[in-house]
Amino acid sequence: MRKNIVLPLALVAVCLGVGTGNLSKNESNAYFYNHNQMEIALSSKESVNLGVKAKSAYLMDSGTKTPIYTLEETKRLPIASMCKIMTLLLTFENVHNGNLSMEEEIMVSERAASMGGSQVFLEANAKYPVCELIKSIVVCSANDSCVALAERIAGSESLFVEKMNEKARQIGADNTLFANCTGLPKEPQYSCAKDVAIMLNELTGYDEYFRFGKIWTDKFAHPEGRFTEISNTNRLVRFYDGCDGGKTGFTNQAGFCLAATAKRDNMRVISVVIGEESSDNRFNDVRTMFDYAFANYQVKPIVTEGEILTKKMTVIGGKKAEISIQIGDASYLFSKRGEEVDYSTDVHLAEKIKAPIKKGDKVGEIIVYKNNVECDRVSVTAAEDCPSATFIDNWRKVSKNWTIR
Repeated sequence: MRKNIVLPLALVAVCLGVGTGNLSKNESNAYFYNHNQMEIALSSKESVNLGVKAKSAYLMDSGTKTPIYTLEETKRLPIASMCKIMTLLLTFENVHNGNLSMEEEIMVSERAASMGGSQVFLEANAKYPVCELIKSIVVCSANDSCVALAERIAGSESLFVEKMNEKARQIGADNTLFANCTGLPKEPQYSCAKDVAIMLNELTGYDEYFRFGKIWTDKFAHPEGRFTEISNTNRLVRFYDGCDGGKTGFTNQAGFCLAATAKRDNMRVISVVIGEESSDNRFNDVRTMFDYAFANYQVKPIVTEGEILTKKMTVIGGKKAEISIQIGDASYLFSKRGEEVDYSTDVHLAEKIKAPIKKGDKVGEIIVYKNNVECDRVSVTAAEDCPSATFIDNWRKVSKNWTIR
């Protein structure tokens, strides 16, 4: 049976190199987060006018999902090609689950090859690797590649759309309805700035996405040596420091749209605008929102993933009597710049653990508090393997205590 032990904060500070701290007097906008992206609601919300010209806009911190700026954020509107964010999200999910591989070659149907609008001119009945199809969607918003992937994953685009809508419900995108996987005009189909931000934030959870999101220009390879030159429709990838992903969109009905993400130091933010009157407006407004976030907010690390604790864990029945332990997940504090926030941490560990143990096995957790209220939990894990002791191992341990008279 495992027993939780609460260590004094002084010992926690020795173990972690952190402890209690002051980061403000006004504590209304402080958040903690980790890999689980625990969401803490704002107790108060600052009103600011950024002069955004969009019909709908949303700016949030990625880690805590904290809204920083909102404008008609739940208004249902067409979002054009930004719906490809969900297409990509399901694609990466299938790769992660092993249902699809980056190297797999997909046969392109006549229907996929015939898609209009932005495309990469796929050849019908030709095979293309999944990684190239993904690249063409992320970089140049290829409709034909979207349909090719949808048909491979679900069997048909219509069945894939069902999965898109199901995923939207799962992640809390409650004001979203998809009618196709491309964003080409079709009724009924809509979303909102907040939901698009939620979808893009989910997509950024796949590290592999940034392999494509950062591309500015590239070549798309066709069979028999033909290439199509492609360039990123999100020009902030090249012209904004820290921007490493996003998705543009445009139809006459939706106007000019953009969802983008940028990261500086430990802070990643998501920005979305819908219904801009010009392409320049969408990029300028997202740039303004990014600037506001980075100038006024910050993320500070509380505990660091992979850090070895000074305390060791006792092992029962193992080749070793004790093992090193480490912090399994990172935790950060999101707050306004110049704001002090009281925080503290407690470590809860199993008193003893039984072999066999593998590196990464959970052996406890660190609880983070803000103003004595729990805000986050991060795991403490084994930093090394410890196999079960064999009969010979146990015999050697016992024989060490023998004496010959």
